[in-house]
Amino acid sequence: MPSESPILVVGAGPVGFVTALRLAQANVPVLLIEKERALQDDLRASTFHPPTLEMLDELDLTEGLLAQGLKGPTWQIRLHETHEKAEFDLSVLKEDTRYPFRLQVEQRVLCALAAEQVKDHPLINFRLGTELVDFTQDDDRVTARVRSHNGEETIATAFLVACDGSRSRVRSLLDLSFEGLTYPETTILVTTHFPFEEHLPGLSHVNYIWCDHGTFSLLKLPGIWRCSVYADVDQSDEDALHPDNIEAKLQMVVPRDAPYAIEEIRPYRIHQRIVDNYRHGRVLLAGDSAHLNSPSGGMGMNGGVHDAFNLTGRLPKVYRGEEGFETLDQYSRQRQPTAKEQILQQAHINRTRMQKRDPEWRRQELTRLQNITTDPAAMRDYLLKSSMIEGLRKAAEIT
Repeated sequence: MPSESPILVVGAGPVGFVTALRLAQANVPVLLIEKERALQDDLRASTFHPPTLEMLDELDLTEGLLAQGLKGPTWQIRLHETHEKAEFDLSVLKEDTRYPFRLQVEQRVLCALAAEQVKDHPLINFRLGTELVDFTQDDDRVTARVRSHNGEETIATAFLVACDGSRSRVRSLLDLSFEGLTYPETTILVTTHFPFEEHLPGLSHVNYIWCDHGTFSLLKLPGIWRCSVYADVDQSDEDALHPDNIEAKLQMVVPRDAPYAIEEIRPYRIHQRIVDNYRHGRVLLAGDSAHLNSPSGGMGMNGGVHDAFNLTGRLPKVYRGEEGFETLDQYSRQRQPTAKEQILQQAHINRTRMQKRDPEWRRQELTRLQNITTDPAAMRDYLLKSSMIEGLRKAAEIT
């Protein structure tokens, strides 16, 4: 392919934007397409971990996120009825990262900040309302067919990067196995401006909570709380989503005389799936197109950004002929096991722990976690893993 041919990036979520900006930063032209006609604006990821903030700082995005987000120096696992808790303090990571905290801000803020950079970048052609229809590839190129309001066109590119999410068109066209499972429960995400912090003692910005009737989580964002609740045992999703039942769930969190003012409600199913290989010829997968996991612990979007940084540290060298395809195979060798053994496994542990209902088990687990939080060395080890630092270090060791 001619050296000026742009790399085609499919999907303009956090992973697609980061991929495009990093490639352009390395003087590689990019065509970034997104099938929707507007940027994402619905309820999605809202936690940025320390190493992700360090990566985004290289793209001059972290400052904007910090300006609009909330720093969370701690996070908790709690027993609702007694307010007992195990609180993890990320300040123990101050020697490991410049950002020893979680940042609570929605991923749509990242997309908006990145879009501002993308729209003025001379090396990035960004097209909303443009959908990948099909593609073929041979030893020299990928030939993609895309559709927009102007009709269909054919694009020749040296590489195609799939950042098109959980329902990836690229993954489907490759006919890849996406092994894993779908969890039985439906998560219901509810947002409200009600000040839970004024009624529940000692809340952090991130709280995973056991209660007598099940479990819920409370995540604080600027000016609003995100509350994740679940259907009762033997309750249908339709019944659980009825306004009266949503109200009952929130009244369980904090009883009050007035009804809650609810901003948004979003039900979603949780999946745990992964492809075997992130490279298929000249087509690379990153983020949710390659792996899906429980959102418990906030690892999904962060893991996708980590994929993008690993890949874009390699792809420009292959694009310019400075290195061979083996460096792209190393991308897959490093990121696929990291997703499988660090991200998916840890997210599964987090989700399983919060779904346990046996009171005695909960008591023992809370005591175990409290013991960790009273030992700075043990807490650092625990947070190196939950903050995704350990996974990145292990991945870097894979040749």
